[in-house]
Amino acid sequence: MRGDGSIEIRSFRSVFDLERRIYRLDSLRLNPSGVPIRGVAYLVGLATCMLLLGAVPIVGALLGLLPWYVHYAALPFSGAALLTSVRVEGRPFHLAGLALARFVLSPRHLNGLQPCSSVRDYRRWYPPELLILPDGSDSHLRRVRFVGPGAALVAVAHECTVFRAGGGRRAPRLVLRALGGQCALTHGRVLELAKGVRLDIYRGG
Repeated sequence: MRGDGSIEIRSFRSVFDLERRIYRLDSLRLNPSGVPIRGVAYLVGLATCMLLLGAVPIVGALLGLLPWYVHYAALPFSGAALLTSVRVEGRPFHLAGLALARFVLSPRHLNGLQPCSSVRDYRRWYPPELLILPDGSDSHLRRVRFVGPGAALVAVAHECTVFRAGGGRRAPRLVLRALGGQCALTHGRVLELAKGVRLDIYRGG
């Protein structure tokens, strides 16, 4: 609160993060800041849990050693106050607890957006090998190695050298090298490659 009566808001969270609180019970005024209703819900839930735990044979015997006001009043009230003050990343305890429970109980692996028990249940799909070749729209030859069968259209001035099979090689090898300047040809040349024939293209000088 400023001296002129205005209020300086440093964060819009204080404006939009509204919470219902209880300030008065009939003529009894409670805490000046009020008691959050979710704190009352925490108190009721903890008190119910204490009653249920008192019916459990071993746990009930241990809780019976405590005074009744600790068992039915001090523990629920202190637990409710603690849970009311706890915030996990800005969220109240019950919302953070539900998110954590969903994370723990949700499946760790998904297959087609469906839960599966383990990685072994995955049905993986692997794409086939892709072959990418230039379409000849460039102004120069690219360095490419291609093994037949297939065909290659050459549209620039070039020299082609054929190395015959030898030394245990079963198919010839073609070496295509672009000439200086790489002038475009009037009519392109089509090289048909038989199976196993290798074509090596170099950019040249």
